Amino acid sequence: MRQALRVGHLRQRLRLSPSYSFFFLRCNSAFAFAGAHRRSVMNYYQPSKDRDYIPLADHALIGNLRTAALVSIDGSIESYCVPNFDSPSVFARILDKDKGGHFSIMPTVPFTVKQNYLPSSNVLQTKFMNELGVASITDFLPRPSSSASATKPLLPWLIRRVECIRGTMPLMMQCAPAFNYALDTHSTKIVPDTSIPPLDLQPGTPTQNHQNKVVFTSSSGFVLDLRYITESTLDAACVPSIELGTLDLTSKGHKGLAAYSAIQLSEGQAVTFVLRTPPEHEAPMTASATRTGTKAELERKLTLLGPLGVKPRTVHDPFLTKELLHSLLTITNRYWYEWIRQSTYTGSWKEAVHRSALALKLLIYEPTGAVVASPTFSLPEFIGGTRNWDYRASWIRDSSFTLYALIRLGFTQEANAYMEFIFERLRHKNPDGSLQIMYTIHGGKDLEEIELLHLDGHKGSKPVRIGNGAADHVQLDIYGELMDCIYLGQKFGKPLSYDDWVLVRELVDYVVANYKEPDLSIWEVRNKKRHFTYSKIMLWVAIDRGLRLADKRSLPCPNRARWLAARDELYEEIMNKAWNREGQFFGQSYEDTDVLDSAVLIMPLVFFMHGSDPRFISSLKQILKSPERGGLTSNNLVYRYDVTKSEDGVGGEEGTFCLCTLWCVEALTRAGEYDKALLARSVSMFEDFLMYLNHVGLCTEEISDAGEALGNAVQGFTHVTLISAAYNLSRTLEKVKRHD
Repeated sequence: MRQALRVGHLRQRLRLSPSYSFFFLRCNSAFAFAGAHRRSVMNYYQPSKDRDYIPLADHALIGNLRTAALVSIDGSIESYCVPNFDSPSVFARILDKDKGGHFSIMPTVPFTVKQNYLPSSNVLQTKFMNELGVASITDFLPRPSSSASATKPLLPWLIRRVECIRGTMPLMMQCAPAFNYALDTHSTKIVPDTSIPPLDLQPGTPTQNHQNKVVFTSSSGFVLDLRYITESTLDAACVPSIELGTLDLTSKGHKGLAAYSAIQLSEGQAVTFVLRTPPEHEAPMTASATRTGTKAELERKLTLLGPLGVKPRTVHDPFLTKELLHSLLTITNRYWYEWIRQSTYTGSWKEAVHRSALALKLLIYEPTGAVVASPTFSLPEFIGGTRNWDYRASWIRDSSFTLYALIRLGFTQEANAYMEFIFERLRHKNPDGSLQIMYTIHGGKDLEEIELLHLDGHKGSKPVRIGNGAADHVQLDIYGELMDCIYLGQKFGKPLSYDDWVLVRELVDYVVANYKEPDLSIWEVRNKKRHFTYSKIMLWVAIDRGLRLADKRSLPCPNRARWLAARDELYEEIMNKAWNREGQFFGQSYEDTDVLDSAVLIMPLVFFMHGSDPRFISSLKQILKSPERGGLTSNNLVYRYDVTKSEDGVGGEEGTFCLCTLWCVEALTRAGEYDKALLARSVSMFEDFLMYLNHVGLCTEEISDAGEALGNAVQGFTHVTLISAAYNLSRTLEKVKRHD
């Protein structure tokens, strides 16, 4: 067997066309490494002219708190919007395998692959292996250190370092941007790279004193350039030679030439590719900037000034050197490590909790403090289906839950930043006193939904949508999530000022005036408004948290009596109108009490009702039944509701919802304080769910019956509820242990 593989490898050593890609194979356990993390089989790839879609689960995420990129397990940038989360994509291969755009670095011989984050970091490493060699790619978007963020700029670069660890490895680099969601044409030029100091050039570098770079210019004027630095990490290894060329992929639908490079690396050789938006203006260093200072300052100046007689560069466009790239990697890795080590979490499942926290941090847009629901758009909730939405906006609901999770782990800085973002929205409420359910990451209200009919969608799942038509929905539950977040923020974050309390007070007054109104609720149905049980619960939460804030902080509350009366009336109304007496469960809405909805699992989580209440226990047990028996649970995973029984105006099928599964875990935990059998079920369900995390500990929005990841990735709501479930389950287990 080994001999056959070796012969197969040698046959593939023939040089391949730069247009070759790879197809994906699942090999049996004979190819598996012992102790493989979470997977019992190894991923095996074979060169081929046509690369199909990679499963949604087989991706990792990197980011810089401005934007993020999805990296497939076979080394391709599959989704990347520049410069911000909600900017048009330049790579969207995950939504159209032929013309969506990609930046791939893959071996040209058969290989197996492993992918992981560096410890306590969002720096990603992908390792390609076969019997002849091992090569690794280190992917990251650079971050300045926390202490230097005020003085050092955030470089909008995508950095991909390729290094041969053992033997030899032939690789193919392809950079094929598809600007503006693959709508714009672009030109591609190979030009001298003036950002490389002449003294750093290697002998034999083309174009006399300069090596080359690739410049991509879209028809709308957006520019990207691709540069590289070569080096040797061993004294005995020579510096690799890199030649850039252009590649015509117009037959696949591309609207401009791609760049490629056929690379042959031996042990100790490395090349780092840097894709960036070049600075619009280059200005020389001022005289005052060349004065002497600390050693670190002198090193920084040398990076900017370069060799004697060479035009100096700005801090936003420094000379590209291997020392600079090494420094960026070290500083970025340290940034993530220093951030996660601030966590106060000491419970069980710490690895999964911290990975979820690191994933949530990637969803924060640092300039405003906004939190995106997901950095991706239009990934399907059912393969071939129509439920494909753009989540690159800041939902009040999702953001509030995200901040709740981060506060629980001790990350109060993010909570304070988001609170400032949301209070700015409160200062500019709608004329009727309401808030929009979502905003752009910049605070805007315009999220027009557009269908991109020219893109095929992931595995043919159409339409591909950008923007979100639900932005103008009436979803009254958002006030409960927001008030709960504000309340928790007061316990662990920045104290509420009087002026902000007035804004909060006005918000609760709006809730009291509108709690009898119907809405479209958390699932964003697209047909008729109803009195959804979940929304009524969260409206109760909004009033309750307002009253608690007033009491705990002794804040003036002129309408306290009205708030109290509304809160109590709403509670009684839910108990009477949402309760299905015949089925003994809480229904989806007052109008549809015969429809089961897992959103009611939120009751004990927000202290509306204790988990041991007979009505809640009865509802929980009904949800835990299989769909065939009238429930919502299949293989320990929970559906939102039965789409065949509840008309939501969307149509199509969907998988089990990770959010609902984790809510069920936490609901079982709350009920399990008084029933050990339910607590044991909670542990079982949570442990089962962790098996659906992918190879790097990330999760999508949904999971199919066959265990396939579905929906946008990385989904913030999923990681939020994972943290909350782990936190409360771990605490309850410790409490029960002490009492035994």
